[in-house]
Amino acid sequence: IQEIISDNCVVIFSKTTCFYCKMTKKLFEGMNINYTAVELDRSTNGSQFQDVLEQMTGGRTVPRVFVNGTFVGGATDTQRLHEEGKLLPLVHQCQ
Repeated sequence: IQEIISDNCVVIFSKTTCFYCKMTKKLFEGMNINYTAVELDRSTNGSQFQDVLEQMTGGRTVPRVFVNGTFVGGATDTQRLHEEGKLLPLVHQCQ
């Protein structure tokens, strides 16, 4: 997990059926920002990934969004950062 986060600017740990995950991906797509989505419901280790993410971030829910190696939160947190104009500067730090 750490390697995925280190190797990619924006990582969204997600599930294909999750409304909030879709919303978060649309947010990044709307800003023309590439992201790496790790679909936990398509991974054989999805549940273990969620356990590790819980230890790292304090929560198991998806999406778990990382920007430039830092956990920024879930869908609501990411949306709020965007509305406050703080999401794009974070993304630009790793480009």
